[in-house]
This record gives sequence, structure tokens and C-alpha cells, in this order.
Amino acid sequence: MVKNYTLHNGVQIPALGFGTFKIDDGPVAVAAVSEALRSGYRHIDTASVYGNEIGVGMGIRESGIPREDIFLTSKVWNSDQGYDSTLRAYEASLERLGTDYLDLYLIHWPKPVSSETWKALERLYAQKSVRAVGVCNFTIRQFDELLEGTDLIPMVNQVELHPQFPQHELMAYCRAKGVLIESWGPLMQGRIFSLPLIGQLAERYHCTAAQFALAWQFQMGNIALVKSIHRDRIKENMEVPDITISQEDLSLLSTIEGQRIGPDPERINF
Repeated sequence: MVKNYTLHNGVQIPALGFGTFKIDDGPVAVAAVSEALRSGYRHIDTASVYGNEIGVGMGIRESGIPREDIFLTSKVWNSDQGYDSTLRAYEASLERLGTDYLDLYLIHWPKPVSSETWKALERLYAQKSVRAVGVCNFTIRQFDELLEGTDLIPMVNQVELHPQFPQHELMAYCRAKGVLIESWGPLMQGRIFSLPLIGQLAERYHCTAAQFALAWQFQMGNIALVKSIHRDRIKENMEVPDITISQEDLSLLSTIEGQRIGPDPERINF
């Protein structure tokens, strides 16, 4: 069973989520989401910019799993940021998903208008249209700037984080503020399988490379978002072993620390 974490407002969130980035809308998204839910996932992550919210919503309904048993996340895209436009974007996401609330709504990327966007999320949260709110891809500097104009601390910061790019300083910062890290790309968009050390350590702990990378995330106290459209891989990612990685092996992992594989939030231009 996948454990839950508790957000700082008391809401429970599954530690393992099913991500839908680059999953085509329509039958592919419907099949992937419904298969994930039938396999045991209860945390689904999408975004307006993914263009698949309709298929995600249909997949949820097709799975037969009650909506209240599913933790559903979406995000406001950069071009919709700002107070009024964020409120409109939220309603549009609800309509596409076929639901009347979200469990978590996130600012997708930091932008100069993110403080106004956050005010809209504060309103949605206050009126109980969403159970939790947060941000994605915020650096410490950007997070500090956001906090200057609010008393509501984001519950989540969804960022790129994996053994090659562990972001220790950001993890410590978020932990001190009671903010949970959600890791996107925990398998490095498939590149984890090409790292010899990960393969060697996975063999040592009697699991697959993907399972080892996810176990590492949980040991760090992070939520992990995984994605696949293949039934076997969807199920494999659910079967994370209950292991404790030794300090010696954690030190070994530090030898592969390097660059991020996605965009730098301090240099985004979209």
C-alpha cells in the first residue's frame, strides 16, 4: 500500500501520484488513467497546458473509483496567470475534468504576476472550491518573494528532483516551512535507466531501477509523480519496496549529482 502524507492544512495526499504529462488526450489518456486507478493509484496529476484534462476526467469516471477517493491535481498555465484569468482558468479546468472541485491547484511556473495568481488561489481555497493550493518550479528566492504578500503558505512545491538533481537546499527550505515537495521527473524522464550506479544499487536492494528511485524519494520525504501508458510499467511503479537506503549508499548517490534535465525556473521564457 502506498502511504499518505499530511499537508500542513491537514489534508491527506498519497505519496505516489500518476502524472499525465505528454499523455495524449482521448482514448490514450482515458485508458492510462483508468488503468492506473484500477492498479491502485489514488493520486492523479494533470495541467491545463497538457491538453488532456477531458481524457483524464473520462478516465476517472471509467475507472469506477469514487471521485472522493481520488486526489486530483491541475495547474494554471502561464498565459492564464493573474487574478481574474486564474479564476476563469480554474473553472475551465473543472469543466474539462467533469468535476466540481480539485484536491490541489498549483501555479505551474513562477512569473512576475504570480503574486496576483496566488491571490486567486487564496480565494478558491477560502471558498472551499479546492482542498489545497501550491506552486510548481519555485526556487527559494521565488518562494520567498511569493510569501512577502501572503499569510497562506503553499502546501506543495512541485519541482524537478531526482538522484542526479536532488536539490538538498530546496528540500530543507520547504521542510522547514512545512511545505511538501512533489517530484516531477523522479525517473529523469526515463534516463534513470541509463545510470549504471542506479542499476547496481537496485540490484543490491532486490528491486528495479524505477522502484529504487521511488524508494529514494520516499526516504527523502517527497511525493513522487510517475507516468506511463504501459500496463506493466504502471503496475511496477506501484510496487515500491519498503527499504531503507544506507547512508553509505546515499553517499554513493551523491557522486552522480549534476544538472537538471528540465527548464531552469530562473530562466524560463514561456
